[in-house]
Amino acid sequence: MGRRVLVCGGAGYVGAHLCESLAADGHEVIVFDVLDGGAGAALRSVTMVKGDLRDARALESVFADRPFDAVMHMAGKIVVPESVSEPALYYDHNVVGTLNLLRAAARHGAPPVVFSSSAAVYGDPQYTPIDEAHPCAPVNPYGTTKMIAERMLADFSVAYGLRSVSLRYFNAAGASASGLIGESHEPETHLIPNVLHAARDGTPVDVFGNDYPTPDGSCVRDFVHVSDVCRAHVAALAYLQGGGDTVALNVGSGQGHSVQEVISAAEGICGRTIARRDRPRRAGDPPVLVASAAKAQQVLGWWAGESDLPTIVKSAWRWALHCSTKYS
Repeated sequence: MGRRVLVCGGAGYVGAHLCESLAADGHEVIVFDVLDGGAGAALRSVTMVKGDLRDARALESVFADRPFDAVMHMAGKIVVPESVSEPALYYDHNVVGTLNLLRAAARHGAPPVVFSSSAAVYGDPQYTPIDEAHPCAPVNPYGTTKMIAERMLADFSVAYGLRSVSLRYFNAAGASASGLIGESHEPETHLIPNVLHAARDGTPVDVFGNDYPTPDGSCVRDFVHVSDVCRAHVAALAYLQGGGDTVALNVGSGQGHSVQEVISAAEGICGRTIARRDRPRRAGDPPVLVASAAKAQQVLGWWAGESDLPTIVKSAWRWALHCSTKYS
């Protein structure tokens, strides 16, 4: 049976993919988003509501208009270097905005919440692969705001019965099978779309840091296909609807790939040489982030089934060649 789901940030990259998936499964989807260059034009069978989580009155109006069976919270600022230079912006959007959302949800029936958290809550890993028992010690304001949001969710669960699943994304990447939605932020800071932009246009791709303690000196990351991320959200929704308790879970592939490996993989898939341009390290970037997703498999029955690097890059390349729609 379809549910009525509020998706905050549903016009963004992962949010748009999730909305497409939820609508295809027969759910009624209401998107609450600032809609400043997002994916609204690509979404079908959803209701769009323009609004900002920092506007408590706008949120109150959305919740007062209709009851929700669940909330997907995907809104917020996500650029790590920007969070270092503009921390006030990140605390305003990611902490104040989340608090407003949770207050509104608690006042209107406490529908369960699936929250887009981040591996950035862990900071520099003490061991890899990283499991959920790893200490949370973020090294940038972005990660700190995600950790605070998780703490608020845990507290709201105890005080108000607002149960939640926090999904700690590693590196979401790739594009939808429909070909309608892909990754293109403005400005773009994520590796794979920038690598493919360089392949398409013949421009060099920036490699931020070549002296990390990794096999080739570049950062190592765990890339997880956006379709797998969406399946994790759907599984989390089913878990909460079945009475599951508040929990935080990793969403990753369990495989690490360096920046240089991603570039080499893209060269093979695109059939083009991609020039590299060495840049200094970016503030707040840990050397290695690789997930253990064993707990998500145990709790949700979820695993990353489409997250091998060639599949991710092929889907993103197909979208990059055939679609020019921009997402925020």
